[in-house]
Amino acid sequence: MDISERQRFLIETLAAKERAEATVQGLLQAKAECEKHLEQTSRKDMLRAVTGRSALDNAIAHAQRMIASLDRAIEEVRKDLGHHAGDLLAEGLAPIIRARAAAEIGGASGAD
Repeated sequence: MDISERQRFLIETLAAKERAEATVQGLLQAKAECEKHLEQTSRKDMLRAVTGRSALDNAIAHAQRMIASLDRAIEEVRKDLGHHAGDLLAEGLAPIIRARAAAEIGGASGAD
């Protein structure tokens, strides 16, 4: 992989991490809403009653593991690029990546 490919991979991986972090936030919010609704209606989460974990708990844990994997990939590419070059690239692109992630998430929620 040449440097431009590594840079592109870093950009794409940072964007994926931003989306995954936003997804975790959405899942945490959904979990809180679901738990509140269950409490208000005096109902139980049947999956949690059987397994000890709700479907949202499982989804959150899976997304958090994905973020950890992305962090490892980002660190590896930064090492390949050299910490300074990777940090400068990441810092310069972070606002763009956040804007794209927000637009993708906003577009996805608008489609529902």
